[in-house]
Amino acid sequence: MRITIAFAAALAVAANVSAQTYPSRPVTIVVGFAPGGGTDTVARVMQRRLAEYLGQSIVVENRAGAGGTIAAAIVSKANPDGYTIMLGTIAALAVAPHLNSKLPYDPLRDFAPISMATVSGNVLVVHPSVQAKTIAEFVKEANSKPGGIAYGTSGIGSAGNLAGELFRLTAKANLIHVPYKGGGPAMSDLLGGQIPSVFASATTATPQVKAGKLRALGSTGAKRSASLPDVPTIAEQGYPGYEATNWYAYVAPAKTPRRSSPD
Repeated sequence: MRITIAFAAALAVAANVSAQTYPSRPVTIVVGFAPGGGTDTVARVMQRRLAEYLGQSIVVENRAGAGGTIAAAIVSKANPDGYTIMLGTIAALAVAPHLNSKLPYDPLRDFAPISMATVSGNVLVVHPSVQAKTIAEFVKEANSKPGGIAYGTSGIGSAGNLAGELFRLTAKANLIHVPYKGGGPAMSDLLGGQIPSVFASATTATPQVKAGKLRALGSTGAKRSASLPDVPTIAEQGYPGYEATNWYAYVAPAKTPRRSSPD
């Protein structure tokens, strides 16, 4: 709840209006991925709390595609009045500029920071058809297949993609990246057996693992996931120093007025 209140206060400051007048109409939170993934879930959990705290409707709008850069381009050009913001991720705000020299936005120039939302690692989860029950067995299985093992993520440049590629290089594993428009579609295909593995957010993976529908082999953070404490990190399983984390942060269009405190 403290995070929600801090975020609401930051919104009021960013919008340059008093707590008595802001918001006077619904606020739109743009998410750069399809429904059902980690970013979407975080946005919708906070959506309810923000609506209660601010006394105004909060609308989550999914603009999926290109690892969140489509949403970022839209928000960068939105009216800077505090009513259109983005729950951005490491993909669109930190990684994309290094992958695409022709982005239609500049993360440093075109956005005003509001608040960090969460910081977490991902989890490597596999379909029951995969024989491996440990990271070592997963690597051995991937390298024994002529075509390797495919892993899905929420998109090119996403935290899952970075985690997967770092793992592929570190473990020298024969892995093939399959990008989706969000963690939700990737998880759906994993549950259906269309793809054997996914580097997923803990938010998306935990319910399926606890229900026995998927198997978690390792978390990508420096510490075990709080929601899956029995799942060892990849670093613990023979790859010391391996770490790949993600963060979600709220940003507004760059010209949104700022001030030191509300009236």
